Amino acid sequence: MISTIYLENEVRDHPVTKALLLRFQNATVIPCDRYTEVFNRKAQNFRLQKKKPSLILARKHHGFVMKAPDSYGIGGTQNYYFSHMLNCIYDCRYCFLQGMYRSAHYVLFVNYEDFTRSMETILDEHPDDEVWFYSGYDCDSLAFDPVTCFTDFILPFFKKYDRARLEFRTKSTQIRSLLKHIPLSNCVVAFSLSPENITQSLEAKTPPLINRIESMRRLQKAGWNVGIRFEPLIFSDDYKTRYGELFSIVASQLDMSRIHSISVGAFRVPKPYFKTMVRLYPDEKLFAGPLEEEDGTISYQQDLQEEMLEWCSQQIKQFAPACHHYQCRN
Repeated sequence: MISTIYLENEVRDHPVTKALLLRFQNATVIPCDRYTEVFNRKAQNFRLQKKKPSLILARKHHGFVMKAPDSYGIGGTQNYYFSHMLNCIYDCRYCFLQGMYRSAHYVLFVNYEDFTRSMETILDEHPDDEVWFYSGYDCDSLAFDPVTCFTDFILPFFKKYDRARLEFRTKSTQIRSLLKHIPLSNCVVAFSLSPENITQSLEAKTPPLINRIESMRRLQKAGWNVGIRFEPLIFSDDYKTRYGELFSIVASQLDMSRIHSISVGAFRVPKPYFKTMVRLYPDEKLFAGPLEEEDGTISYQQDLQEEMLEWCSQQIKQFAPACHHYQCRN
């Protein structure tokens, strides 16, 4: 799976590094002083690297936990996100990461302990509030977990702090680590779901829809909070039929009375990232759709976006009337 590992000299003796080097004993290890020497260098071929990414082991020095945008979240007043990893093992055509980074290599920040120290500081800053921490912004929360074992590290922290809330956002079926742990009431495993035609055409390397739903069923049965993220909504002339079928499948396969929350949000990406994505994939039909720019973001035309959000929201309210429901518009 991993044939080349770039290794910052500073983390050579870190326990996470040692465990990974033991796992990938046949990999070629290339030392470096800073991961940016590899990850940020110019004239990289993202599409070529995506076929066989390398793993970069590094130390994060600052920005462990960041304040989330005002529109981000599922109802909490204090919302933060964190990224222990950069880049994703999946290859979703609509993903902003391919426009954000020059490299398709995976960066893993092995100093997990500094993330929880930062979370403790933030909790101290909000002694009377529940604080949400979102994982899954710069990577898929669970897809690489069998390698990183990050879940095994982070869950004991949230078991200790009742006021802390954690969301894992994922398209993955890698739930074995979660099933080993006693479910936490302050943790939500949120799955991104799309109609099967979109999964097949735009979400390369991701598990099929039915497999994701089966993982959700298993987590529900084990007692975990499960959320659903219908994001991003992708337009087609028959989107009502496609999403109507998706909603029917979800409602028939899951216990909707025990779904923690549901959110919907249309395709959107910052303009500079979008321009890079178009250069990478000039023939992608998605990028030739009814899109427009507003405040530096590329998304569907405003009236169309509102139509999709409202129609999907109304359908969701019919099969999950008691569930917390959110629209993500930015």
